[in-house]
Amino acid sequence: MTESPSSQSHLAYLALERRIVTLELAPGALVTEKQLIDLAGLGRTPVREAIQKLAWQGLILVRPRVGLQIAEIGPRDREHVLTIRRKLEPEAAALTARHADDEQRAALLDCAQAMTACAVSGEIGAFLTADKVFDEIMEAACPNAFLTAALAPVQTHYRRIWFSGASLERMDRSSALHVAVIRAIRQADAEGAASNMAALVDGISAG
Repeated sequence: MTESPSSQSHLAYLALERRIVTLELAPGALVTEKQLIDLAGLGRTPVREAIQKLAWQGLILVRPRVGLQIAEIGPRDREHVLTIRRKLEPEAAALTARHADDEQRAALLDCAQAMTACAVSGEIGAFLTADKVFDEIMEAACPNAFLTAALAPVQTHYRRIWFSGASLERMDRSSALHVAVIRAIRQADAEGAASNMAALVDGISAG
């Protein structure tokens, strides 16, 4: 079955976002559209749409007469991103616990199993992929589109910041904290989802 243009655009976004998050596309690097097309392995139109989304999220900067630049990681980015996540993510988790459908709850279980497997295998890249899936399920399940629109960019920025100092110990801790959030969401426990999400944000900010 032929994929729709929107799904092609999303695949291009995921391919480029992953390379930015894992620093394969280094902060501050100048890149061309052709390079990004080659990296994504998709056509010009979906890659251009992906670039637009990444630019909106602040991960790619469009420099007039220069080209495209991967955003730097600023000295206070971690602090600023965590401030937003502390304020907004517990509410998003509570709303997700109330409104997620059966398919989304099942997908979250798959996500929890993938994270647990990564903690055993030590695959940090695969863990980040599972974390992105977790965020996208939350985004789809949460009925407040303004809330998820505010969270999506900072989640990706933090994923990149987290990877820059990633360790197996940090991945183990993050995995366990994510699983606690997922368990509460699957049980439709809004209060538990909010408190566990607050613990997750505090836990990842600890180091």
